[in-house]
Amino acid sequence: MRIAILVLISAVIILSLPCYAATGDAEYKLQPSDVITITVHNQPDLTTKTRVSIDGYISFPLLGKVKVEGFAVRELEQELKRLLEKDYLVTAEVIVFIDEYHPRQVSVIGEVQKPGKYDMPGERDLTLMQAIAMAGGFTKNAYINKTKVMRIENGKEKTIFVNVKDITEKGEKDKDIVLRPEDIVFIPESFF
Repeated sequence: MRIAILVLISAVIILSLPCYAATGDAEYKLQPSDVITITVHNQPDLTTKTRVSIDGYISFPLLGKVKVEGFAVRELEQELKRLLEKDYLVTAEVIVFIDEYHPRQVSVIGEVQKPGKYDMPGERDLTLMQAIAMAGGFTKNAYINKTKVMRIENGKEKTIFVNVKDITEKGEKDKDIVLRPEDIVFIPESFF
């Protein structure tokens, strides 16, 4: 009975993934190591392909060093438009395209079918349940009530405990936390 419930939970999670992908809740924010191409309509000399520096900046013609980390694509387009129209162009139509996303990964270990490191999608967030689904779901020995997410926050190690049954059985989707790059998800073994 317990195995059937875990298989059912895993199937529900996997089936819900495409819906999330189509309706992603959060817009991707630029990060260091992302590669972007910037085009300004009718200004071919301003076309730039560049990598976001480790401190979150790019170098852009006319403007020099511009902070881009934390901007969504639309926000950056508006900011570059504003800066160009302030001193250089009468009107600027700016298009930003992300060529390469910063590599972002999470680790899922413990009582899952395929423990390991998993790439986070570049264009959207990844939740705890989605990461567990990527790892093949729980094993029959998983103690899902004591699932842990370990992360470094402000230079300190932080552990978040999640009772997965609250998400899967009670429908408390707010407890399905959004993971961050380098998070470690640990599902302990049940001894019962």
